[in-house]
This record gives sequence, structure tokens and C-alpha cells, in this order.
Amino acid sequence: MKIVTEYTSATKKSVIKIESAAYVGNFVVHIDFSDRSSQDVDFGPFLIRALHPSIRKYLDEAKFQQFAIVDGNLNWNDYELIFPISALHSGVVDAKI
Repeated sequence: MKIVTEYTSATKKSVIKIESAAYVGNFVVHIDFSDRSSQDVDFGPFLIRALHPSIRKYLDEAKFQQFAIVDGNLNWNDYELIFPISALHSGVVDAKI
């Protein structure tokens, strides 16, 4: 499964993907995108509000740090936890679960 977002402008169509990601601390990940932008994304509020055990288990900081970039997406444990590129690009992950 490959989740990417296409941003379209009047003159150009491009696909933005994640180029690199580094754990900063306290559930914050610094993400560099293919459009040369970057964001520090705080996943803490999302994880704290989650009700489902398969998401809450990522409140274990050691487990949370085990993310990987696969096909331009940031994901955990073979797509068990993944977010839309548009949300990561904006720096806000939805805390409504």
C-alpha cells in the first residue's frame, strides 16, 4: 500500500514524499519532504487520545521510535500505524480517533 498526496497547481503537478525522518524526543519527529520543506510533527496528543490498544502501544517511546520510511511514507510495523502525507506536511496529525 502506498499513500502519497498529489499537490496540483495551475502549472505543475508533483508528488510529495518523505525523504528523511529523525526522532527528536517526546514523540516529536522531524520530517524532511521531497519539496524541500520540513516539519517537526508532535504525535503525542494523537497517541494520548487514542483509545485503540494497537495505537496506544506506541506510547511506549522505544516502540514509537521504530518507524521506517517505506515508499515515501512514514510508517510503523508494516503499516500498522501510518498518517496521510498531507497531515504530516502540514505538521498536524488528527487527534480524533
